[in-house]
Amino acid sequence: MPGALGFPLSVLFALAPASLAIGAPTMSRLESVQLEAKGAGSVLRLELSRATPHRFFLLDSPRRAVIDLESTRAASALRWPTAAPGVRALRSGKRPNEGFRVVVELDGTASATLRQPVGSGARQVLVLDIGATPSAAPDAAMGATAAAQAASDSTAPSGQVRPVRAVHAPPESGRDVIVAIDAGHGGVDPGAIGRGGTREKDVVLDIARALAERIDRAPGMRAVLTRDGDYFLSLRQRIGRARDARADLFVSVHADSVRDPSVSGSSVYILSTKGASDEQARWLAERENAADLKGGISLDDKDQTLASVLLDLSQSASISASMEAAERVLRRLNGVNEARRPTVQQAGFVVLKSPDIPSMLIETAFISNVGDERRLRDDAYRQRLAEAIFRGVRGYFEDYPPEGTLFAARRRQTEPPLALNER
Repeated sequence: MPGALGFPLSVLFALAPASLAIGAPTMSRLESVQLEAKGAGSVLRLELSRATPHRFFLLDSPRRAVIDLESTRAASALRWPTAAPGVRALRSGKRPNEGFRVVVELDGTASATLRQPVGSGARQVLVLDIGATPSAAPDAAMGATAAAQAASDSTAPSGQVRPVRAVHAPPESGRDVIVAIDAGHGGVDPGAIGRGGTREKDVVLDIARALAERIDRAPGMRAVLTRDGDYFLSLRQRIGRARDARADLFVSVHADSVRDPSVSGSSVYILSTKGASDEQARWLAERENAADLKGGISLDDKDQTLASVLLDLSQSASISASMEAAERVLRRLNGVNEARRPTVQQAGFVVLKSPDIPSMLIETAFISNVGDERRLRDDAYRQRLAEAIFRGVRGYFEDYPPEGTLFAARRRQTEPPLALNER
């Protein structure tokens, strides 16, 4: 979640986005699971009763391929195959909101890619190709045309999540994960002001400090505040401080305001695809002066096409990881201040535009709502918000521990063997 920073070229090209999800208005049924040997590897074939939105990603320690299916249940008579070349075990389980998960435990560093054969009709067939250790990635000095072709030919899954690993961390170092916490506004910019005179810049700084304290007390975690006082920072300065800290995650804390005073609740945002495109253009224009991408990949010696490919792949991976982290935070916040919207939102906020750091913006409450403002003025309530954000962030790193971190080391030591067909 790996090269020096978590995104070597081999990983970047494996993250080429592919749109696989197709709308499914009703429940789908997983009717058949077939696993067959093919050469030195295997092929896993899933047959579903209808087209089904899905997401695929890889996890390490131990190596696993995961397929998440929306609105799906397994047929009652479904038979699960046993191990095959490259596959140690299969298991499955239910997911929230009627989802269903299939987990394939892989041998060693076996590769796995998901594809959808053409011409499967109204039913849907998903095929997981499982092979030996992946071959070397395209060389960084390859021509732009070859690099673009390698990316376009990839059969890599959509939404694959790889954690970001900071540049200063050697493999297996047991380092801390670094969370950059950004208290919105500050100084001459008070942010939103409630009817009772509560200033956004004050309450969000208090929440950010409380969150940082919890992170710093947690083994394997370290917080970095973009501001720890009442002063102004530009949006680009906030991104820069997170990058300078080699942050694994960027969390910007706000308290929203709208004209309608009846609106209340929490919201969590990640970068939209359009915002990513806008940022990519800026990086390409300024790449001679831009910092390297994680993985030590510099853009200044690449031609325009190759640089564009590298940026697109890095940003796609970052957005996928951002969604994983944001979903966990939103679920936790919903237990403190009912979510304004039940799902993570996407927008083009500037502070979310670092192309290689998973980032989220949290609207903790609506300061324009009398009830939300009153609660934000209460220290105990701000502490509860900080605790909810902390638990969501920690849960993300527990599920997706960056290599070289204490989280990854603990997972290797404590994770039990996967059970066959665990439901």
